[in-house]
Amino acid sequence: MPMSWAYTASQRSGETSVRAVHTALDSGASLLDTADMYGPFTNELLVGRVLKERRADAFVSTKCGLLVGEQHIVANGRPGYVKRACDASLRRLQTDVIDLYQLHRADPEVPIEETWGAMAELVAAGKVRALGLCAVGARAQRRSGARMHDATVRQLERVQQVFPVSCVQAELSVWSPDALEALVPWCASRGVGFLAAMPLGNGFLSGTLTPGQGFEPDDMRARHPRFTAEMMAANQPIVAGLRRVAQRHGDEVTPAQVALAWLLAQGPHVVPVPGTKRERWAAENCAAADVPLSHEDLAEIAELPPARGSWD
Repeated sequence: MPMSWAYTASQRSGETSVRAVHTALDSGASLLDTADMYGPFTNELLVGRVLKERRADAFVSTKCGLLVGEQHIVANGRPGYVKRACDASLRRLQTDVIDLYQLHRADPEVPIEETWGAMAELVAAGKVRALGLCAVGARAQRRSGARMHDATVRQLERVQQVFPVSCVQAELSVWSPDALEALVPWCASRGVGFLAAMPLGNGFLSGTLTPGQGFEPDDMRARHPRFTAEMMAANQPIVAGLRRVAQRHGDEVTPAQVALAWLLAQGPHVVPVPGTKRERWAAENCAAADVPLSHEDLAEIAELPPARGSWD
C-alpha cells in the first residue's frame, strides 16, 4: 500500500518500490499482498513488473470489491463486476492465476453469498486458487457494544456455506490486538490463515516517527486519531517497551522486528503483511523471522499500555 496509495505521495518512486519488492523476495518473503484499489490500480501494475520476471518466487494475493472515487470509496459486490475486476487484475499483475483473491469489503446492496459465489466460479475457472475475506471496519461496532469483529465472523459463517474461506485479513498489531479476541481463534479452529494487516501500526511501532512531525495532507495518518501530536506522545511507552525487548536481542534488532516477531508468535497461521517502499525496510522486516521472542519477552509486551487515540 505505501508504494501507491494512502501514504506520503512525495516519497513514492516506482523504481525504488520495484527494488523493494525484489529485495523482499531475495530475503525470503514470498507473499505479495496488494489490491486493485491501491492507486487505484497502480500497485498491481508495479507488482506485475516483478511478477513478469519472478512469478515462481511469489504467492500472489490481491483484492476486489472497493471502488475509489474522487472523495469517496464505495463497495461493489455485483457478480459481473467481480469477474471483470479479476480479469483486469490478472492483466495488471501479468499472471495467469491469482493465488489468493480476497473480498475487500462486502457490498451492503448485494447478498454476500452472491459475491462469494462469483468468486468461487473464478476458482472453478482456474483464474484463482483460493479465496479470502477482509474484516469489515469495526470501531463503530465496538462503540455500539458489540465485540470488535462480530460482523466479520457473521460474514465468515455465511460465506463458508458457499465456498471454503482460506484466509482472513484484518488489522492486528501490538497496539491493535483486538483480532485476538475472536477472529484469530476463529481462524485457528478451522485451519484458516490469518493475514495481519498494518502490523507496524501504520509505521508508529517502527519507532521512526516523531510526535508532532506532521504528515502530508493525502497521508491517511494526517486524519488518524492515533497520529495527533498529543496521541503520538502519549503512545511512546509502547515503542519504548518494544525497544527494551529489542535491546535484549542485540544492537541490530529493532522495535519493528520485535513487533513483527510478536505476530509470528501468535500461531503458525498468523502471517504479518508489513508494507514498505524501501529496500532497507523490506530486508529488515524479513529478518524479523529470525528474532525468537522468549516467554519473558511476550509477557513484557503483554503488559504494555493499550494504545490511545482521540476516540478513547
